[in-house]
Amino acid sequence: MSLGTEIVVLAGGTSPEREVSLRSGRAVAAALARTWPARLVIVDADKLPEGLDARRQVVFSTLHGGFGENGGMQRLLEAAGFSYAGCDAACSALAMDKAASKAAFAAAGGRVARGIFFTADKPPPAGDVVHELGAELVVKPNAEGSSVGLSLVRGEAALVEVFLKIRGGGLSGGWLVEERVPGREISVGVLGGRALGVVEICPKSGAYDYASKYTAGATLYFAPARIPEAETAACRAAAERAFRCLGCRDFARADFILDNTGVPVLLEVNTLPGLTATSLLPKSAACAGLDFASLARALAAPAVERLAEAEGGAQ
Repeated sequence: MSLGTEIVVLAGGTSPEREVSLRSGRAVAAALARTWPARLVIVDADKLPEGLDARRQVVFSTLHGGFGENGGMQRLLEAAGFSYAGCDAACSALAMDKAASKAAFAAAGGRVARGIFFTADKPPPAGDVVHELGAELVVKPNAEGSSVGLSLVRGEAALVEVFLKIRGGGLSGGWLVEERVPGREISVGVLGGRALGVVEICPKSGAYDYASKYTAGATLYFAPARIPEAETAACRAAAERAFRCLGCRDFARADFILDNTGVPVLLEVNTLPGLTATSLLPKSAACAGLDFASLARALAAPAVERLAEAEGGAQ
């Protein structure tokens, strides 16, 4: 990293996950400042902040959800010539689209839940859904993070209510209704293509929704997960498979349901996971012996190296 180069940490954004992003950004900026010049830049619009310099700055985005995570910000960074940490624009867009990313994972031999994609204004007949997928269901937006909009549904009448709420809520975009797979909720961080530790998530409400994620004491976490070694290995292998088949770069987090037969069923791949000291990726990294500061350095290092290589090639 040449003299005068700094890491710019982007945080905030316009998605429902803005407050979580601000916490992630502050934590990452503080951790990176132990090793490199680093500063926090708050993002308030879906555009690249002014005053950045691709010749001497590396970008580390902690923008969660929406434009920050679906490839929008990444496309702007690429167009402006920035070296930035994390997955590129194409991968970010694919991972944010749950239906598309699950299809890619299934094509690579992974297991996914059976589901139906629909738009907010045209949900499928509830009776047909229950007939095809069963009475225990999960309804969620196709392209949101942090379990925003997640509903657990039992039976046709309850599903009709959820569909009416979606249609009447002025919400747009795609949604998924999926079979609810019984099992343990699992999260695995992936760094440079190698899986870190396996974290077990136990929400007291039974649903790992937005409130369970961000309400203190609402969820118990076990890191490492309380599962046999063979299932741990299966979860780590599945996370690495998801990372590869979606074309991830640098780091990501893969979330699964470990079903009652010990098979990991993919929920989603998160290309910009939460990075507070108590978030899932840091918990996964801690299982592999990385504290938060060490993790932050490892996440940023590839982007720093890419800028150094670009500088060397330009000379």
